[in-house]
Amino acid sequence: MITIKLYEDKYAADFRRINLEWLDKYHLTESHDLMVLDDPRGTIIDRGGIIYLALAGDEIVGSAALMKEEERVYEFAKMAVTPAWQGKGISRLLIDACMQTARDWKAKKLTLFSNSQLTTAISLYQKYGFQHVKVEHSPFATADVKMELELSVE
Repeated sequence: MITIKLYEDKYAADFRRINLEWLDKYHLTESHDLMVLDDPRGTIIDRGGIIYLALAGDEIVGSAALMKEEERVYEFAKMAVTPAWQGKGISRLLIDACMQTARDWKAKKLTLFSNSQLTTAISLYQKYGFQHVKVEHSPFATADVKMELELSVE
């Protein structure tokens, strides 16, 4: 059974490992990734964001984060699922957790950066309503995809 829980510092090495697995596989690892992965608390949580982890028993098998960009605007980031656990709905659980938090926080927009090689992820984002927009203001040289989701706020 998969459980979704909030990030704790004791999982920092696992968070780094599962994200570098896919970044390295697609040759997408950049200095901005390493900055975030080397200090998830300082770069995400302490700046008003959140990280969710997917656990299979005691093993960390996935992650996803919301990084605060500006008031009520968050970047959906660092979604990863280890290869052995892909295709089992874990990405959906992580996205659902992030989407619920975004609604709870009264976010008005979510953004994300990706790469066109990641067709499965992009297709999933589209199912959640993310729309392609012009790639600009990207911290990543390899990001050739930018998507946004406008959220209804009360």
